[in-house]
Amino acid sequence: MAGLEGGCACGRARYNLSSEPLFVHCCHCLRCQRETGSAFVLNALIESERFELAGARPVAVPTDSGASHRIFRCEACGTALASEYGGVEKLRFVRVGTLDAPHGLKPDVHIYTRSKVPWVALPHGVPAFEAYYDSRKLWPEESLKRRAAIFG
Repeated sequence: MAGLEGGCACGRARYNLSSEPLFVHCCHCLRCQRETGSAFVLNALIESERFELAGARPVAVPTDSGASHRIFRCEACGTALASEYGGVEKLRFVRVGTLDAPHGLKPDVHIYTRSKVPWVALPHGVPAFEAYYDSRKLWPEESLKRRAAIFG
């Protein structure tokens, strides 16, 4: 999985993940539905230091909680490539659909299913939560170690 690359619709903005993600969320919240124009968003969580991005700029967007949310968008075409939530600069939520080979990553968890559109069927065997979840109970040990290394 190391060396995953992706980019925007016009090709100007490009990024590289220097390792596999910590975890992959499939978020069904209304905010993600609105921001993507879709039924959900797939986000690969990774340390910011393992995410190299060129040709994009952060754009602040409103949130339901009032916490900060920045979406990194291509400077030319505006494609959303990654997000930063709550001012946590040490972690990026990379939009899986912008990977050059997006089919290589599947959701590890479905979150905010309370607002899931009714025609989406969740797969068996993948944890699903009406809201968020406790990452300490769900993430693999290696991902928890990496998380501890960046947050102390």
